[in-house]
Amino acid sequence: VGATVCADKVDVADEAAMRNWIVSCDADAPLDRVFANAGVGTGIEDEANVRRTFATNVGGVVNAVLPAVELFRRRGAGGQIVITASIAGYGPLKSCPAYSATKACVKMWGLALRGMLRTEGIKVSVVCPGFVRSRITERNTCPMPFFMEADKAARVILRRVDRNVGLIAFPWPMRLASWGLSILPFWMNELVNRMLPEKVAAGRPKVL
Repeated sequence: VGATVCADKVDVADEAAMRNWIVSCDADAPLDRVFANAGVGTGIEDEANVRRTFATNVGGVVNAVLPAVELFRRRGAGGQIVITASIAGYGPLKSCPAYSATKACVKMWGLALRGMLRTEGIKVSVVCPGFVRSRITERNTCPMPFFMEADKAARVILRRVDRNVGLIAFPWPMRLASWGLSILPFWMNELVNRMLPEKVAAGRPKVL
């Protein structure tokens, strides 16, 4: 209530631009919570899209988090980082190799940062949502069980971020299924993956 909102357009893959923007935002009003929410879907797994996915989903998150941590450390007054990963980061998914890999990367990095930064009073939460309405899910052609509207997902995230929950993964049936898939022996994981539905993207041949 009563928040002042300022929107800017910045290339998250540009390290210098992101650092300058975050420092500028902090100068206007000291930051106490930073959401690193950069993310794109890969679509066709060609070289250009795979590189764009890694540059955005990993590089964009890193470029948001590191300057924020630096500012929090300099002030010595805590602060909170919230990194958006995905349920897709729980295991390798044949339908979206680059997307699942990048989300697994930021999930693990964020959870490790939480432990490392705890003694400095800096909080870190990692968000792993299932299917939530967005520009990414609007293009999905696969089934999306337990689909959630964005406002409902936002309420879930904020409640748990306020409680400093480390891993915020939802909805719980998706979290349970993804966790179960991730702990299977790889040959079983691979077998289950073969049975998962394909995402059909224009220009990508369907492979059985």
